[in-house]
Amino acid sequence: MRAPVTGATGLEPELAPDRSFPILYRGMDRAQLDSAYNNSAAVPNYEAIKADWHARSARMRQSRQGRLDLEYGATPRQRLDLFLADSPRAPTLMFIHGGYWQRNDKEDFAFIAEGPLARGINVAVVEYTLAPDTRMDQIVDEIRHAVAWLAEHLGDHGADPARIYVSGHSAGGHLTATVMSLGVVKGGLAISGLYDLEPIRLNYLNVKLGLDAAEARRNSPILHLPPMAGPLVVAYGTAELPELCRQSIDYAQAWAERGLPGHLLPIDSADHFTILESLADPHGALTQALAKMAAT
Repeated sequence: MRAPVTGATGLEPELAPDRSFPILYRGMDRAQLDSAYNNSAAVPNYEAIKADWHARSARMRQSRQGRLDLEYGATPRQRLDLFLADSPRAPTLMFIHGGYWQRNDKEDFAFIAEGPLARGINVAVVEYTLAPDTRMDQIVDEIRHAVAWLAEHLGDHGADPARIYVSGHSAGGHLTATVMSLGVVKGGLAISGLYDLEPIRLNYLNVKLGLDAAEARRNSPILHLPPMAGPLVVAYGTAELPELCRQSIDYAQAWAERGLPGHLLPIDSADHFTILESLADPHGALTQALAKMAAT
């Protein structure tokens, strides 16, 4: 009998590794597959990073006087915070937070707006219903509704509804990819995303997600490349777990082979969490990629 494993983040595998597990995916058994996607365990100072995000985001929410908790849908977490640049008639970046579709809130990700705002780009930080309270199909649908809401209502706040760009981190990178087929999305920046959900279905994350094989296939962007889309930058940190790097590399390759515009952007020495500094920094590689995209 395996003993329970406890951890600070709430997303650790619920059972200790059992080496009797069969091979499930790309030569990995269950324990290896769990470790291959356990980002918080791979970054020793994860809790300090998260605390820093929280403090910086609180300062951003206090100083920028954003339009907070705008409702884009009927359920409690269908909300977004809109931060306007000094000249609001500008492009808008819709940012989707990560947390493996089952944790985190928009409030802790306002800090990423520092970079885009300094480059004259509005930022909408989006929240969505988390698993296990809803299924992946519904999460994807909510994000599509958020895009549609921005297209309809950005003009009410002085922004340009014709220039919407979408970005997201980790699970948010996955959700970014799922909306690239929408005509109102002019471009995307997918950061450290998950584009094939089959390994997610087979590891510890599925305890709350409850994916079956059909739902995993249905919501795997690498299996549903759009016939046309705006440019997509697929970014990952070179210090991330190998499986996270592979997912981005494979998706960017599939995107290019489909003849779609965009490119792969490795961020040197960044791990799964520090990569967001390249977006929060006005001169960071991710902010520069976004600004270049929005200027075309």
